[in-house]
Amino acid sequence: MTNSDRLSRLIPADVTTFRGPWWTAGVLAAVNAAGTARSLIHILAPDSGAQSIATMDTQVTGGGNIVALLAQWGGAQLLESGVIWVVLWRYRGLVPLMLGVVMAEQFLRVAIGKSKPLATDRTPPGALSRALLPAMAMTLAISLTERNDRRARPPRALPLRPGNRAQDCSPSHDHRGMLRPTGTSSALA
Repeated sequence: MTNSDRLSRLIPADVTTFRGPWWTAGVLAAVNAAGTARSLIHILAPDSGAQSIATMDTQVTGGGNIVALLAQWGGAQLLESGVIWVVLWRYRGLVPLMLGVVMAEQFLRVAIGKSKPLATDRTPPGALSRALLPAMAMTLAISLTERNDRRARPPRALPLRPGNRAQDCSPSHDHRGMLRPTGTSSALA
């Protein structure tokens, strides 16, 4: 597969048809369900999850700003989650693009976390980005491949041998293993 082919699968002309393996869309849905819950916690929890979940000390000077920033970040996360839900519901051809967005977010979280580490009592849930990043990269790469779906392949032709030629078949058989309703000709099938 060339880079041009990969790019055309990342941003396809037909955004309604996903050609990659279905399970990769399932991974995106699972990660997005967690992302939706995370964003709602940041928005709705009294401390935005800063102290109760991430164990950041919000009782310091400026602690209210930490809570406010996390709540605003939750709004951005909810917007991203909403777009991903729309893609999964209606524009499945963009699943690889959304996997790329989630992977890029995880990369940025890891990179920024190294340059600006958080001071917490225990490891916050966001630290899972270190494990999620390679998993999302692999899922993205696989989502850019063509789905191997046996049901999508055209039926194979039967070899000609006695017993499967047209003159040997019943009038209701159409030579593809399917029966025609009585009274229809083979030219219509």
